[in-house]
Amino acid sequence: MAQVAEKVAVERGVKKERQVIRDAGLDEGIKNLTPEKIQDVVKKVLGPQPERFKMYIQKCMHCGLCGEACHWYLSHDRDPSYGPVGKVKQTLWEILKADGKVSPEFIKKCARTALLECNRCRRCSQYCPFGVDIAGLMVVVGRICGLLGVTPEYVQDTRNSHAAYMNQMWVKQDEWIDTLEWMEEEAQSVVKNARIPLDKEGAEIMYSVIAPEPKVHPHLIRNMAQIMTVAGYDWTMPSFDGWDNSNMAMMVGDSEISGRIVKTHYEAALRLKVKRIVMGECGHAFRGTADIGLRWLGWKQPPVPLIHAVLFYYELLKTGRIKVAKKFKDPLTVHDPCNIARHYSLGKALRAVLKEMCEDFRDVSPGCEYNYCCNGGGGVINSGPLWKKSRVEGNRVKAEQLRATGAKFVIAPCHNCNPAIQDICDYYELGMKSMYISELMVETMEIPPGLRA
Repeated sequence: MAQVAEKVAVERGVKKERQVIRDAGLDEGIKNLTPEKIQDVVKKVLGPQPERFKMYIQKCMHCGLCGEACHWYLSHDRDPSYGPVGKVKQTLWEILKADGKVSPEFIKKCARTALLECNRCRRCSQYCPFGVDIAGLMVVVGRICGLLGVTPEYVQDTRNSHAAYMNQMWVKQDEWIDTLEWMEEEAQSVVKNARIPLDKEGAEIMYSVIAPEPKVHPHLIRNMAQIMTVAGYDWTMPSFDGWDNSNMAMMVGDSEISGRIVKTHYEAALRLKVKRIVMGECGHAFRGTADIGLRWLGWKQPPVPLIHAVLFYYELLKTGRIKVAKKFKDPLTVHDPCNIARHYSLGKALRAVLKEMCEDFRDVSPGCEYNYCCNGGGGVINSGPLWKKSRVEGNRVKAEQLRATGAKFVIAPCHNCNPAIQDICDYYELGMKSMYISELMVETMEIPPGLRA
């Protein structure tokens, strides 16, 4: 059936050649490959194959139903080469059929397919009649490419930064501390006595962020200092390694560095003897720390309880620690980050938070766990400007979904989703602005008279 669909698409003129994009991570990476090296890595990754992997490979009927779930497929006029089953057929099945004896150019093609034209959002698995985890199969392909050193240059840089500095943006410790002190001063201009307590042992909460916050979005740390002070929480942030909860290594299947990142994060919380971790607005960081990293480390559960920012905001509003003084008046809609809505079912909690603070909330359709991916996840947005046009053109369906709401603002509580959504809004001229929840909360929350600066 998939072959028939491909033939029809070619006859209709739908199928188009990919634009040639020169990425040194891919182009230079394949120069060091030999057939022997490729086959050795393939055997390392694929053998011995777990039963679940075998089942996914054997159960796929090539029916193509998964395509209707994929934003890449829908946004490219149903070109089957962009469909989930097409991506597996073009990569993993060929590798298995050839017993790993594939060329460097083929590996380059695999890297583009698995790392740059698939977000591993797992929406396709919801539509598969057999529940085949196609995203999981793409992760396997990505790991093969990662171990061979054929990954986008920008992602290589962030992975190297994790290895050297335990954060994704080469932030040194003195820069991190200086930024926190700066944001504490900024917070105090609005909320009197706002603090960002460093290295406080026994605090109730350790708040963790991802490196883009101190590097390019420090105001989000300022927002949390104001929120924590108004809410009256005993909290802290570490001055040492472990403050960054992002995990770029996870994007390219580098489980070794990925596990090290997660271990360092929990070690920071254990060192500070905090009662729980509250993680900032990022989907991949939460899933990496709450699930994928734990499995690599062989841990059954987190050594310190942790919750995502969405649940924390829900808690703040429901307990009355944060009260809404004035609701946000402009029409506002929402994007559901895949890693918290599809994997952790936080869509309803996210909407409860927004409805509490918004006067004109306009939901998207479909929403919650069935929402479309932002097309930034899985490391695609982290692959840099070279791939931006490919990325936004690969999510026309998301633009159509957002446009239908007529909203002026989009809440996207994830550091991959937020800029990806803004890129879509700009490219398709939607006239919308993406926001984080904390930006909405500091604008609408009541600041008691005694705390007003």
